[in-house]
Amino acid sequence: MVGAGSGDPGLFTLRGLELLKQADLVIGHRLVARELLRHAKKSAGVAWAETVQDLYARAAAGAREGHSVVCLVGDLALLESTQALAAGVLDGATVEVVPGVSVTEAAPSFAGIPLLEAGRLSGYAVVSIPPGGGAGSGAEDWRRLGELPGTLVVRLAAAQIGATANHLASLGRPVGTPAAIIIEGGTGGQRVIQGTLATVGSSATAFRGGLPVLLVVGEAVGLRATPSWFERRPLFGQRIVVTRAREQAAQLAAPLLAKGAQVLEIPCIKFGPPAERGPIIDALAGLNSYDWIVFTSATGVTRFFEMFFQGFQDMRDIGGVKIAAVGPATAARLKELHLQVDAMPKEYVASQITAAMSELESLENRAILLLRAEVANPELPNKLNELGAIVDDVACYQTLPETEDPDGAAGKFLAAGAEWITFTSGSTAANFHARFNLPQILRQFPGLRLASIGPETTKVIASLGLEPAVEARPHTMDGLVEALEKAVLLPAGQGAGIS
Repeated sequence: MVGAGSGDPGLFTLRGLELLKQADLVIGHRLVARELLRHAKKSAGVAWAETVQDLYARAAAGAREGHSVVCLVGDLALLESTQALAAGVLDGATVEVVPGVSVTEAAPSFAGIPLLEAGRLSGYAVVSIPPGGGAGSGAEDWRRLGELPGTLVVRLAAAQIGATANHLASLGRPVGTPAAIIIEGGTGGQRVIQGTLATVGSSATAFRGGLPVLLVVGEAVGLRATPSWFERRPLFGQRIVVTRAREQAAQLAAPLLAKGAQVLEIPCIKFGPPAERGPIIDALAGLNSYDWIVFTSATGVTRFFEMFFQGFQDMRDIGGVKIAAVGPATAARLKELHLQVDAMPKEYVASQITAAMSELESLENRAILLLRAEVANPELPNKLNELGAIVDDVACYQTLPETEDPDGAAGKFLAAGAEWITFTSGSTAANFHARFNLPQILRQFPGLRLASIGPETTKVIASLGLEPAVEARPHTMDGLVEALEKAVLLPAGQGAGIS
């Protein structure tokens, strides 16, 4: 039973992460951060439970089948889990309970509300009102809470805020007491409504959904820093779609989250072995005949060496070949293998790599092994041929469409849209369009903008009759994040166009 934290996946505990990576089956409660799933092993089964009771039942079934099960739960479910264990729901299973960072403490911090402050704020109380419950139940407990001089943090549904605020006022809390509503605290969608006991009830009417929220009442609310440190991050309030393959998404999602964005990971591609393995087998058998090997992506490096080490035991079997890489991510992957990159273009596009290679030597009559995806732009091999090179254009992987939505991100996007969709390759743009119809999505959500990592990706977007609002320079993940940040910081009306 692992506490999934406050909503920010970065606050997941190290012990929770250790167990999550080992689990055969991961069962998540519907309210936990689904980005945590990326840490589960590929072979793990994943299920989502709408209720805590359903979660316990699934966990028990998995344990009876001999699986190592991790239940990702929120604060309340974790507190209730000991009762479930005592009642025999998980009878016979070996159980460990791993607390997480409580949302009742984390969310006020994200909102800039200090629950404790030396010399001023000495204590606070936490109360939970269950769905369908009322503030009038447990009258004696509520009377004492009404008299409490410190801060009161109430977990409840938005529809319960008005009645709860009125009940606290009836118990003696002055109607002018500072109060705040925190919605989706600790995420890029965080919203804070600040007022008093007399006003927060009417302020909450716009949020009648089922999301659990926090009502914070007390003088601590009056000390709130506006905006808070959390809300001052440059991409705060921006919902950004990441379309990269699932195993690659974190490279872009992590810096976006760190800058305050709300990230929806909707992988539109995945990778598989080439449909025809004959050419890559021939290339591996004749490696010593090549003068150059050219890699156009980090994925190509990974896939090639997976096959290389199936037939060779020693990296030296690659021979005395020179190596070219299109960009820093590709070069970094090669460096992890302790391989020196001899040529890399200043502009991180495939068409510029010939110039970088030609600076070292003439490419005339040079044997070049070009390793890339099965379907790729013919511009690079054409340029190499024009320079007199002898080119073997060999697929070491194929890019396939991804349509699975295990964490519900695609459903969230279709329901509420986003501010940005990021495309890091032509294939992500093409497959996103095939899955969602990109022009139609843009008509459905007029405020939605597109971000491209570089010219090759922009060409695919342009083929749909569309134009990205930003194009990264340099054409890297860091460049894309920087381009988004600049576009968001521009005054309204100045964010369009390539930048």
